[in-house]
Amino acid sequence: MADTAEDGDQRIPVGETADGDPLSFPIVEMLTGRGFVTGKSGSGKSNTTSVVVEELLEAGYPVLIVDTDGEYYGLKEEYELLHAGADEECDIQVGTEHAQKLAHLALEENVPIILDVSGYLDEDEADELLRETARHLFAKEKKLKKPFLLVVEECHEYIPEGGGMGETGNLLIKVGKRGRKHGLGVVGISQRPADVKKDFITQANWLAWHRLTWENDTNVVRRIVGSDYADEVVELDDGEAFIQTDWSDEAVRRVQFKRKRTFDAGATPGLDDFERPDLKSVSGSLTEDIEDITSRKEQERDRIAELESKIENREERIADLESQLETARDVSAAARKMANALAHGDGAPPEAYESTLQTKNEEIDHLESRIEELEARVDGELGTGGPADDDASGADTEGDGSVETDDGTLGVGDAEADGNAEADGAAEADSAAEADSAAEADGNAESDDGTGPGGDAETDDDTEADDGDAFVFDTDDTSDVVVDAVQERLRRRGERAALQSGAAEGGASESNGERDGYPEPETVVDLLQAAPVVSRVNAARRDSKCNDDDAWTLVSDLATTPGSDAHSLADTADVDIEAVHTLLRELRTRDLVVRDGDRQYWFDAQELRTVVERDDPSKPRTELRDQWRT
Repeated sequence: MADTAEDGDQRIPVGETADGDPLSFPIVEMLTGRGFVTGKSGSGKSNTTSVVVEELLEAGYPVLIVDTDGEYYGLKEEYELLHAGADEECDIQVGTEHAQKLAHLALEENVPIILDVSGYLDEDEADELLRETARHLFAKEKKLKKPFLLVVEECHEYIPEGGGMGETGNLLIKVGKRGRKHGLGVVGISQRPADVKKDFITQANWLAWHRLTWENDTNVVRRIVGSDYADEVVELDDGEAFIQTDWSDEAVRRVQFKRKRTFDAGATPGLDDFERPDLKSVSGSLTEDIEDITSRKEQERDRIAELESKIENREERIADLESQLETARDVSAAARKMANALAHGDGAPPEAYESTLQTKNEEIDHLESRIEELEARVDGELGTGGPADDDASGADTEGDGSVETDDGTLGVGDAEADGNAEADGAAEADSAAEADSAAEADGNAESDDGTGPGGDAETDDDTEADDGDAFVFDTDDTSDVVVDAVQERLRRRGERAALQSGAAEGGASESNGERDGYPEPETVVDLLQAAPVVSRVNAARRDSKCNDDDAWTLVSDLATTPGSDAHSLADTADVDIEAVHTLLRELRTRDLVVRDGDRQYWFDAQELRTVVERDDPSKPRTELRDQWRT
């Protein structure tokens, strides 16, 4: 029970002095001051702390004990305390989300609390729980200014002497320095004073030094208390201590603390069995409030998990749409590549070319018919002074190349399945088909009945006209871009061939299709369209640093202008010189191109013929060419 001293201060009995006089501590100093209790294991430091706590509880003053070893629950033998922690033995399992509620219960509802952090497997979780609880205690005390004591076991873990003190340690130091004027006191307990930050120890207004034997610890006693006490501290009995207090005239007193009344849960287990006493339970309403917080937290976690699942589903959906878009882009790129390849005679037109081209042309005719119909309707509306038909916008809808599915996803990849062309400026799917038409014209291809796609029969199976007369384009069915590209290439081919012819007429000799030692451009161009030659050129192209378009541009330029050097080819084709060198090297490696001492290059027509004949010597040259053009 608390006693009232002659000066009117309430005091609590804790033991007796060496002379046998009663020893008591002032309650206000206990609740609002800063204390430090130390001693080696078994010396009585935890008993001293428990005696102080028991007497404060007996006097009706709540405390909050941070229990790091689960040794204070024995207080529940006589007192109703809320035992909160992570173990099932606790009254309630708590986490960081309960910190504010714990501070509210302690300060505003006068509930003593044991915050048992010994059961947390994650030290960071325990550290955060203590930090947030102390933060809320400090914040509330600034308004309430109610005397209250925070007890921290193993304080060296939070406020170490060396480096590495975290946010929790800094907050405890702050409570020690500024908490007193708000009414919040703190007591630190440690068996290793050498490991505790000295600023905390030296600013304590009451200290209890129990038995210490390690030299580093006795050196702390020597520095703070004195050399005589450092020598004697190693001889103290269990429960004995040297006491330093601000409220006593005596600097240091040797005292004997009484034994605690409640169950000693921190005692070292022995061979004798002991019976655990019945412990008092707290009000069910307290645990209900905390359980409600736990329930809300679990609901919040479930909601977060649900939202994260939705986000994951959306991300998967986005990834799926991006995949569809990438597929559409691949289709577009393939269409452009096919158009370019066919424009250069690289490979054969795809299967069912005639059918695909007819389908595309029918769709184009349908769109043009629809546009004319809508334009006529608009003209009719405007002619009568009425507004334009809303359906006029449909022309743009059908012709702008955008397709929208029922679920709002991109439908660009569906053009292949349903046969509906999407116009994207010059429609990409149509570009492939139209490029097929251009390539067939470029290759002077023959259909089964001897006519080309434009309806013009080819009169000569073995030769191509240099001026491009054998190439017939139907502008209604062929992309202008492809037509222009092919016609430009034919124009350049014709000009170069004319220059070669002019040189020959000026005195150059011709023998077996060669001029000035170089093969005829027409012969090389013809051979380059044979399948085995195309395969070998493509292999060289893949192993070089040239892309498809640049490679075939260089091949065409070298075929029509034999005797060119690498730099002139690079300038003419506007291709990086390194890429040109790599392609020429790969072509030479495959014996397709020859280089002389002046580093002039040309295609080896004889080797090209050998490649073709080796592929199928029984097949006539005409059939080979026509097979790979159609």
